[in-house]
Amino acid sequence: MNIHPKSATLSIPETGAIPEHIAIIMDGNGRWAQSRYLPRVEGHRRGAEVVRKILIACKDRGVKHLTLFAFSSENWRRPPSEVALLMKLFKVMLEREVSKMHAAGIRFRVIGDLSRFEESMVKMIHDSEQLTAENTELTLTIAANYGGRWDILQAMRTLALERPECMTQVQEEDLRPYLCMADAPEPDLFIRTGGEQRLSNFLLWQLAYTEYYFTETLWPAFDGEELDKAIESYQKRERRFGRTSDQLREAAIEAREAIGL
Repeated sequence: MNIHPKSATLSIPETGAIPEHIAIIMDGNGRWAQSRYLPRVEGHRRGAEVVRKILIACKDRGVKHLTLFAFSSENWRRPPSEVALLMKLFKVMLEREVSKMHAAGIRFRVIGDLSRFEESMVKMIHDSEQLTAENTELTLTIAANYGGRWDILQAMRTLALERPECMTQVQEEDLRPYLCMADAPEPDLFIRTGGEQRLSNFLLWQLAYTEYYFTETLWPAFDGEELDKAIESYQKRERRFGRTSDQLREAAIEAREAIGL
């Protein structure tokens, strides 16, 4: 695995007007359905359709990484019928969408603990990842049976097994290679739909310096226009990474002078 060099706590990442990496908690499928007197299943089906639209919208806007929280390690607590439906929708996506992603130059990957999934689904995931591994237009990462605390713990366990000599003085650069998103830049923009304002155990390590955007819009109603609102909000943020506003202005002046402006 290639380890991405950008870490907001070890260095100052370069940023642009368009987020390089967007992470989304897709919340509100059930409430969207219930508000229309439909079964929750219809909300999840509509939500799955929105994934395709937002994926293309991100690609069109120049986003290079999109990470979606599809199923948390805590979602197993939901009614068995709903869990079964979510697994079915995931399988359908693998069957129908991965070939289209590949044709569009999109890389597909899954992060999370796959041990609770059926062997057939795990094989489909691995086959999909292998098929699209060399694509560079955009990377779609699906977090399935994923939890931020699990991610950190599994990284620590793997580090302890492979490099026990460093465990008494573990540094960030020791642990980072074992985290699920080690080969991706840390998210620039985190979006949560549905009105809730919490992380829900999603990418706890990676979101340390990410800009947060919360919207009341339920995920099945989220579209390109709503995505643009989130990006516009991001563009108004001052990303200091521990510095002062004066330091940012001085750095901007130095950069302009360096190119003769």
